[in-house]
Amino acid sequence: EGRVEVYHDGKWGTICDDQWDDLDAEVVCRQLGLSGNPKALSWAHYGQGSGPILLDEVECSGNELSLDQCKKSDWGQQNCDHIEDAGVSCDPFTVPLLQDPAGLLPEVPPGSARCEGREQAAEGTVRLAGGHSPREGRVEVYYNGDWGTVCDDGWTDLSAQVVCRQL
Repeated sequence: EGRVEVYHDGKWGTICDDQWDDLDAEVVCRQLGLSGNPKALSWAHYGQGSGPILLDEVECSGNELSLDQCKKSDWGQQNCDHIEDAGVSCDPFTVPLLQDPAGLLPEVPPGSARCEGREQAAEGTVRLAGGHSPREGRVEVYYNGDWGTVCDDGWTDLSAQVVCRQL
């Protein structure tokens, strides 16, 4: 969690909180390799930055892989002061994404634990099941104490990229 800063054209700067919402926060958390419950914070909640304000009017749909893919003002075009610096919290279930170069995923998915023989996982944790390797399979999501499958209506390569980034 903290003030969101972006690097563009050789310099770091902040983002103005105009139009800033939880969908934008979801993209920031994803871009940083974090899962959890994204929450947008406004009015320099984490303190005012210094230097340039590089982005304004950010409007993500929530499915983008990075802020650069979101609708936004042109770089450096803004009408804000640092009192409007945007922030993000990826808590309470922030789990760093696994780096798995050997392809050996753990038996229990990230964000999960086994307690008295019963698996416990953070709401929204995803896993792959039934594949020929740990890198493929049916997508399952932990919700309300159970693992469930995901319907493929509207499923795209972008959807698959999001799941792969969450693993």
